Amino acid sequence: MTTETPATTFAELGVSEQIVSALMSAGIETAFPIQTATIRAAIDGRDICGKAPTGSGKTLAFGIPAIELSSMGTPWHPAVLILSPTRELATQIKDELEPLAAAKDRSIMTVFGGTNIERDIKRLEKGVDILVACPGRLEDLIGRRCCDLRNVEIAIVDEADRMADMGFLPAVKRILDQTPGNRHTLLFSATLDGDVDMLIKRYQNDPLTFEVDEPVGELGDVEHSWYLVQPVNRIPHAIAVLQRYESSIVFCRTRKGCDRVAKVFAQRGLSAVAIHGDRSQHQRERALADFTTGKAQVLVATDVAARGIHVDNVALVMHYDPAGSDKDYIHRSGRTGRAGQDGHVISMVVEDKKKAARQLQKDLGIKPGLEVLDVAALGPIVKPPKPKQPAKPERTERENDERYGRNRDRNERSDRSSRDGRDRDRGGKSRGTSDGGRGSGKGRSFDRDSSRDGARPSRDERGRSSTERDRGERRPDGKRKVPRRGQNDWYPKGHDENKKRSSGATSGDSDDRRNRDDKPKDRPASGRNSAQKKSRDTKGRHADKNSTKNKGKRRNPRSR
Repeated sequence: MTTETPATTFAELGVSEQIVSALMSAGIETAFPIQTATIRAAIDGRDICGKAPTGSGKTLAFGIPAIELSSMGTPWHPAVLILSPTRELATQIKDELEPLAAAKDRSIMTVFGGTNIERDIKRLEKGVDILVACPGRLEDLIGRRCCDLRNVEIAIVDEADRMADMGFLPAVKRILDQTPGNRHTLLFSATLDGDVDMLIKRYQNDPLTFEVDEPVGELGDVEHSWYLVQPVNRIPHAIAVLQRYESSIVFCRTRKGCDRVAKVFAQRGLSAVAIHGDRSQHQRERALADFTTGKAQVLVATDVAARGIHVDNVALVMHYDPAGSDKDYIHRSGRTGRAGQDGHVISMVVEDKKKAARQLQKDLGIKPGLEVLDVAALGPIVKPPKPKQPAKPERTERENDERYGRNRDRNERSDRSSRDGRDRDRGGKSRGTSDGGRGSGKGRSFDRDSSRDGARPSRDERGRSSTERDRGERRPDGKRKVPRRGQNDWYPKGHDENKKRSSGATSGDSDDRRNRDDKPKDRPASGRNSAQKKSRDTKGRHADKNSTKNKGKRRNPRSR
């Protein structure tokens, strides 16, 4: 049944005061048509089947009743289960419902592929009330016995038609079969035919069906264009078109094609980022953040981004590869013309895709026909806006005091070290040391006899003491011109004389010995033609070694 109701407040729909105040804090005062039609019936405990286009407010339509009716979850056992086809949609659901759940003292978490599963297991062990999950990761957790759905009170399937298109329908059936039979089931989708109708008949109990079309005033003026281009001109023409728009989304059929197109765009000077299923979650979030903030002018994506990604101010949607079906075309094109803004949808059709493009136009109810793209007739190139920079948090007075205090301490330390260096240059003692800044000075004092008598150490004509001469002369900046000898290089006085005295050799003897040492010594030849080499060749390689009889032979096993 089709319902058209005027805008009403959430308090009139039976929503609690905590959630109403949280919605007011977010600037949401009145309900959308799909929310007005479903929230009251869902809070009363009825199963709901809602049909509404993407971006019509379906998240709050099922999120508010789920938070109102949910109980506290236990470890490994969530109380509310929300199934989402993509990671991006699951993240958006969690971000939109988290403030409302906090108002009712409920916890919410997401589980999907591309993230650390051990982190998900630890969070499930602590207990969660509302679980937003993608089917693949949820089945993995169930297989590890880290998630049990026997206590699920409310099960919600969002974008059910997309679940069927992506091949998640068997997984969705296996997951719903593990939930209790008396659960409360809510199903929302853009279409309610085919496989979605089978889900309704199998898992819902006398559901109320609501079909709400988005008001005409909420839709902008969207222009659809179909251009016939040559394969060699598709990239240059696409770049020429994209340069005329501030933000654009380009859709490709394959993941490799998505990466290739984004790389070519970047090489041609167009800031572009890619997003598809082979990208990690961090890469996908970063690409989406760059496009949302304006750092990237073009987002090249597969159909994974056609649903659930709500990005405002998208001026152009380009079908670089034709959509696979009329549903895919609708969901792709739905990224532009939102919130009353105008948009443009362009399809780039090559020669071998003309037949498929004409059939797609018939399915959409569009008069078949292809135009020739005239690049010269396009408008002026638009300069992309500067990316939005996040505001830096202001430092508190305490942080400023600590920061300045650290600088002041650092300056005091540097001044003290420079003063100590000047004192050492003058031959005086540095502060806090007893021998010019070298610690206790055991075994290193300048003159034991003079220091014991209390007299000043003797200095040479340049004013240097004996210790300063040993350490090496210092430069004006405090560094030594001659490197200081190490601890192992120190010898007592007269060590050379003691060595000569112990040897008892004269200078003449040493000269004769030196002459004898200079003569080459006669060593036995061991080269290629030596006798040792020849005997080794004739007798074997081990001829010059000791005989090792029975060496290496295996012993007979011990008889038992």
